[in-house]
Amino acid sequence: MEIVYVYTKKRSEFGRQCNFSDRPAELHVDILPDISLAANFTVRDPCNVTVQCAEEMSEHEVNTERFESESRGINHVEGGWPKDLNPEDMEVTIRYRKKVEKDEHYQNTIMQIAGLMEHCCKQNNATDIYQEFFEEEDDEVVEESEEQPSAKTINVFRDPNEVKRTATSLCWHPDGNHKLAVAYSSLEFQRAPNDMSFDSYIWDIENPNKPEMTLKPVSPLVCLEYNPKDSHILVGGSYNGQIAYWDTRKGSQPAEMSTIEHSHRDPVYKVIWLQSKTGTDIFSASTDGQVLWWDIRKMSEPFERLVLDPSKKGNLDNALGAVSLEFETTMPTKFMVGTEQGLVVSCNRKAKTPAEKIVCTYSGHHGPIYALQRNPFFPKNFLTVADWTARIWSEDIKESSIMWTKYHMAHLLDGCWSPVRPSVFFTVKMDGTLDVWDILFKQNDPTLSLKVCDEALCSIRVQDNGRFLGCGSQLGTTTLLEVSAGLCTLQKNEKAMMFERETKREKILEARHREMRLKERSRSEQSREDEGKEADGEESTEELVARAEREFFDIMEAEKKKEWNEERQREKVKDVLLLEAPSSIYNPESWVEKALL
Repeated sequence: MEIVYVYTKKRSEFGRQCNFSDRPAELHVDILPDISLAANFTVRDPCNVTVQCAEEMSEHEVNTERFESESRGINHVEGGWPKDLNPEDMEVTIRYRKKVEKDEHYQNTIMQIAGLMEHCCKQNNATDIYQEFFEEEDDEVVEESEEQPSAKTINVFRDPNEVKRTATSLCWHPDGNHKLAVAYSSLEFQRAPNDMSFDSYIWDIENPNKPEMTLKPVSPLVCLEYNPKDSHILVGGSYNGQIAYWDTRKGSQPAEMSTIEHSHRDPVYKVIWLQSKTGTDIFSASTDGQVLWWDIRKMSEPFERLVLDPSKKGNLDNALGAVSLEFETTMPTKFMVGTEQGLVVSCNRKAKTPAEKIVCTYSGHHGPIYALQRNPFFPKNFLTVADWTARIWSEDIKESSIMWTKYHMAHLLDGCWSPVRPSVFFTVKMDGTLDVWDILFKQNDPTLSLKVCDEALCSIRVQDNGRFLGCGSQLGTTTLLEVSAGLCTLQKNEKAMMFERETKREKILEARHREMRLKERSRSEQSREDEGKEADGEESTEELVARAEREFFDIMEAEKKKEWNEERQREKVKDVLLLEAPSSIYNPESWVEKALL
């Protein structure tokens, strides 16, 4: 059957009727050629004409409709009781259970299900479904495969407020790493808008549309840290210098805060949980030059204080502003502070006097040290990120770092070690680039350089498994990235080859510098003695002879010492050259002898 639908319209709605008729062509304008105008034109020879053989296509864009997802949960409770039975009455329910258990159909069903369940249990006990066969061979394949380093974006978490703020600090949830806490604030002094939000958020990494929880401080949070012993507790350092902690079971408001008169005077840039029996001790650092120790059970005032005065007099006016902080649980008495002036201050908490708490300093940067972290596998080596470079230091060598990156065109704003590979670390730059360095593979350039966003990247944090990392930007965008398996899998002999050669080289150079300083000191003392003897007046003949003999023996002793030092230095240089000799050379010793000549 054919279905026909007729559309009707009134004649008056069609407008004026068109009347068409045939007529011959009419000439309206006839422009005759003018020879005088030819002088104003130039003949194009040759004349290029382009022809496109392919069919012309138009560009179209389609934006799919966005749906916001929301997480919901269902709580299953005991049910299945008849309507006329009160499940809260214990006697009635026990009586009903006994009645059902005597039913023949119930007994047959239980016996049938029990046999099937027993078979599955025996099967599980006989076979380990999680057992990995040929595990060693798989590891060898991973080590020998030349997989190109890569990283891909998994999710993007944007600041939900209209006035965008910087994601100044990131912290992963200690149990399972399925949540990410992000602190948002504006660090531009006196330029923050009046309508700027103070909120910070906890995100579920599977849901970028809406934060799982909102933290509401009285001042924007600059740093935020989960308690490793209790994942419900977070502590944050505020822009106004106060310390606050949250219990996520109690809501968005702070559980307790430090009093303003006993807090820091500047923004708190770093807060770290201490290894203690109670799990409630923290310490904080700020650009006001103080390091304060707190117990979150009593936040009225800090129980310990250290002023970062390099003169060791405890004068707050001369204190160095702290920007970064480092504490290693395997070294409970030591901690390190990165300052605005480019110095790393090594401290000992258990020293008797405040002056003895500042042990030594490491200098090598030209600006604030934004990141400071010990290597998780080699705690004596630590990473610093500042100005245009990242440097690796040895705790035993204070004169210079043992490794450093090249000077970049953009400022470096944060960095951290990989928790699973001792030779890999990450840095983020002001141009929005993430650099992944594998110093076992190459030291001059990053192994992987990835443009994450157009604005500056200000913070980075890596998960405990080393596979996922989060990068926070200046406009509040937090990007979750996944790196390739080669960057988060421990390589063969990686631990044994780390830092040994560079540390040995720096120790040789340090010994050489020490010898040169001793020579200069002895020369200056000798010259002062000679000047003093000349000033005493004329000497007798016996004194002149004795002095000449003494000088002669001193010169002979100095020459012997010089020859011995040169021979020792030659052996040291020979050892260094042997370590750095290319593997393609057949006879490294002869190559070293030629290089020394």
